[in-house]
Amino acid sequence: MRIVIPDDYQDAVRSLDCFGKFSEHQVTIYNDSVKDIELLASRFRDAEALVLIRERTAITEELLARLPNLKIIAQTGRGIPHIDLDACTRHGVAVAVGSGMPYATAELTWGLVLAAMRHIPQEVAGMKAGRWQSTLGLSLHGRTLGIFGYGKIGSLVASYGRAFGMNVLIWGREGSITRARSDGFATANSQDALFRQADVLSLHIKLVAETRGIVTAANLAEMKPSALLVNTSRAGLIEPGALAEALRAGRPGFAAVDVYENEPVTDHPLLHLENAICTPHLGYVEKDSYEDYFGTAFDQLLAFASGKPIDIINPQALEHA
Repeated sequence: MRIVIPDDYQDAVRSLDCFGKFSEHQVTIYNDSVKDIELLASRFRDAEALVLIRERTAITEELLARLPNLKIIAQTGRGIPHIDLDACTRHGVAVAVGSGMPYATAELTWGLVLAAMRHIPQEVAGMKAGRWQSTLGLSLHGRTLGIFGYGKIGSLVASYGRAFGMNVLIWGREGSITRARSDGFATANSQDALFRQADVLSLHIKLVAETRGIVTAANLAEMKPSALLVNTSRAGLIEPGALAEALRAGRPGFAAVDVYENEPVTDHPLLHLENAICTPHLGYVEKDSYEDYFGTAFDQLLAFASGKPIDIINPQALEHA
């Protein structure tokens, strides 16, 4: 099988233990990020299978029309907002999806919380520049951790907050609230109350049409001047441009962000703000996660090649093909 893997930024896939599963297949890997349809079509033209790294490359009707040999797409992770599933079905392209590992993103979230509250990146940079103790941090113990969305990742972050002696407060849909209460966590009276009360507020909501822009400029303006907003979920959850403006206005006082509207980022308003810590979407970028994501995707392609496809979310494409 001819397999193409785009967007392997740090050339990590070849180093994975699971990559050995493809020893008898022809694999082409690209390490850059390409958006141009014609260039993508040129790179993918001979591919029978694509392995997509999360949501880095969009699969559209226009692109699929140029890929006559493509039979299957293996998506690392479960989210497919970047894939036109109906178009895939019409073109006879099966789409297989995996599941997610919550631990890596939850751990990065907590790392960002600690780094931002204690100004660790600024102090490291200051010491390298010859300065000694230039900021005054805030501890977590006794402060309020707000969790917006109590799913797999949100529940882990809530447990970290509890272990650090924080007062954990949950808000989200009815399922989130029910699960949080059953786990012994307090819940906010409303979304507005969550933003007003939190000293640290972490977003853990799935980005769908209903949640796009769910965090508004008005929500951010209600946060404390000393509060920290953390977003390791999706940039689209926040009203466009609202976070940068809020940070300039001083409410919230700080932000730690791992996700952006368009990735990879070469420039962004948050990069120019002293009260923002920015990381390059590292949430799931960790060896155990990659072994799980790619191991699953590779197994899906091998099963497809053997005539026994698994985890296909558009089985009609198999009939069409």
